[in-house]
Amino acid sequence: MRLIRFLHLGAESYGLLTEEHIVRLPTLAHTLKSHLPPTLEGLIGLSEEGIRTVEQLMLDSTNSEKREATLKTGDVTLLAPVSAPPKIICLGLNYKGHAEEIGAKIPDEPVIFMKPRTAIVGPNEPIIRPNFVKKLDYEGELAIIIGKKGRNIPVSEAKKYVFGYTAFNDVTAREIQFKDKQWTRGKSFDTFAPIGPCITTPDQIGDVGNLNIRTKVNGELRQNSSTKNMIFNVYEVLHHISLVMTLEPCDIIATGTPAGVAAFTKPKPKFLSPGDLVEVEIENIGNLRNRVVEAN
Repeated sequence: MRLIRFLHLGAESYGLLTEEHIVRLPTLAHTLKSHLPPTLEGLIGLSEEGIRTVEQLMLDSTNSEKREATLKTGDVTLLAPVSAPPKIICLGLNYKGHAEEIGAKIPDEPVIFMKPRTAIVGPNEPIIRPNFVKKLDYEGELAIIIGKKGRNIPVSEAKKYVFGYTAFNDVTAREIQFKDKQWTRGKSFDTFAPIGPCITTPDQIGDVGNLNIRTKVNGELRQNSSTKNMIFNVYEVLHHISLVMTLEPCDIIATGTPAGVAAFTKPKPKFLSPGDLVEVEIENIGNLRNRVVEAN
């Protein structure tokens, strides 16, 4: 399943995304006198039970009932699939190619940092470049959405804690990152965490260890890799983080970026400017698009 949050006629809801349509799941549940949480974050909190409930709802409903609950994708505004996660946990240096392009050693354990949830924006929302930032960079990443609470999770059990996956852009003000010699300030501005367009559940993602991941700027391919090139795979990432902190439903884990970021493009960096369109595309998830604008 591919699940989205959206606005329609000023009201927020969530649904099941197909090629050109959205099945409004709370509306369909109401028609069938079934029960679903009123929000996508509530559904995520039900973990595997929530996914099974949606699957059963789709099986139990008639084509006519589905049509009554269906909207065209062009009639809605997509929102960030998760707007208020307990935590956004990010990885640095989790692709060999990216570590090599910046001249860093391959880590023997995941390097983690945090972003605030106030940085989140959804598909097609602007990335706002502060007036004093001139070296704005993109980092296309696969993100894990946690479905249930856990700590000290073995690698062999990690899949059970994943609700789904989405695309993430770890936007960074490089001059601040390099000046501070740590990552929090340069990565924490409002709008520096675009996410979406949907959450793809594990049964539909395919081989999460071999997904194509690409980033384009104004149509120019900048990053082109696969999750097979991760140093630590998604289950190893989840395991290591859970040794440090309790994972909770709706936590977002951004799993690192491949080679090709603007700051280390040869022969000259290609930083983002107002008007640039950044697209992060991940196989079986979709295309996360955001345009850069200058702060007022």
